Amino acid sequence: QDQLQEPGPGLVKPSQILLLTCTVSDGSITTMIYYWTWIRQPPGKGLEWIGYITYGGNTNTSPSLKSRTSISRDTSKNQFALQLSSVTPEDTAVYYCARYTWRDGHYDSWGQGTQVTVSA
Repeated sequence: QDQLQEPGPGLVKPSQILLLTCTVSDGSITTMIYYWTWIRQPPGKGLEWIGYITYGGNTNTSPSLKSRTSISRDTSKNQFALQLSSVTPEDTAVYYCARYTWRDGHYDSWGQGTQVTVSA
């Protein structure tokens, strides 16, 4: 079973809100050594870091997306979520949730990724 799963809506219309939820099945999102991260990869481009939420609920987001991004969590469901508002076709990408182990400084678990296409 995949440790992180992030099903997505597939297609989103411009100006709408994109909401993705990552369900964590291995370990708790309140475990102190992990940051729970969102990353995306636009077509033909490299990985782009979106932001994370820590085990304590603090968040950090990319300056370029900060005004449109919200990352939250539901500890009762062991989930964390990404909300991206006012989407445009430039937000088309494969979106991944990932677990970052700050103690070791690397991503040690990834979701399989979900394709999100922004189009009218």
